Amino acid sequence: MSELAHEFREPVTLAIIGGTGLYRLQALKPIAKLSVSTPWGMPSSQITIARTKTGFPIAFLTRHGPHHDLQPSDIPYRANIAALKKIGVKVILAFSAVGSLQEHIKPRDFVIPNQIIDRTKGIRKSTFFERGFVAHAGFGEPFDPKLNKIIGNHCSDILEGDGVRLHTKETEKRDVTLVCMEGPAFSTRAESQLYKSWGGAVINMSCIPEAKLAREAEIAYQMICMSTDYDAWNESEEPVTVEQVVGNLQANSDNAHKVAEKLIQILEPKIASGEVGSDLSGSMKFSVSTKPPARDRRANIRMHYLFPNYWPLE
Repeated sequence: MSELAHEFREPVTLAIIGGTGLYRLQALKPIAKLSVSTPWGMPSSQITIARTKTGFPIAFLTRHGPHHDLQPSDIPYRANIAALKKIGVKVILAFSAVGSLQEHIKPRDFVIPNQIIDRTKGIRKSTFFERGFVAHAGFGEPFDPKLNKIIGNHCSDILEGDGVRLHTKETEKRDVTLVCMEGPAFSTRAESQLYKSWGGAVINMSCIPEAKLAREAEIAYQMICMSTDYDAWNESEEPVTVEQVVGNLQANSDNAHKVAEKLIQILEPKIASGEVGSDLSGSMKFSVSTKPPARDRRANIRMHYLFPNYWPLE
């Protein structure tokens, strides 16, 4: 096999972030591996670039590193999102293993959340902005509504397995809420029962700050959740174990690839036409509260990496 290129000159508008159990895209042949340095450090892994049969480039990044050596709280989220933004990404599909907080969401089901409850502990940097360069991003709808609907409309009939279902806001007739906890330990039973009582659908350890940073970077973002277990709330089940999670992850893997391949096919023309991936364009341009004379120059330079045309360097 010839060595992959280390440069790729074209914009790459669609990225897939692989979580636990999804470390590459089987159907796509890689053509480049990029090492992208950002003001917030290096990403979790090199960014693999592949092309579809029509020539459409796709970026793939492994959230926990190629050997899964990064704990959820240690993932360089800012570098990951900044690097994808730098190569031109407008849309991110982020896969993640999750625990189920509801009886009818069974292990091996897929869940497309549209809301988030943040239960991280402030350990993770959740914004690109900082002292001397203050801004606020709207986050009332934390996931992209268009992506959410497209996945619901096109992916429910491609999941294989006895009784495997896709859960969305439309199928549930209510918000589908993801609870993001700190980890790396799983929930206590009391915590899990609390999250269930709040109406949480699933729980994971990586959606925050990934979703918040994608919003600040003006990237349309949707997490695709793969249920691996009933979280600790279910007293009729034994507490979740790593062995149980890994077994269901392997069963989920084929469906994850099917979903990714289907969505790449559907999203290619929609991104090219601007129908998907353009709604957040310009949303951060007037979000900075700090007056120009008081802006920290070093912070401004870092933000220039993301938005070279928004805030002039004084």
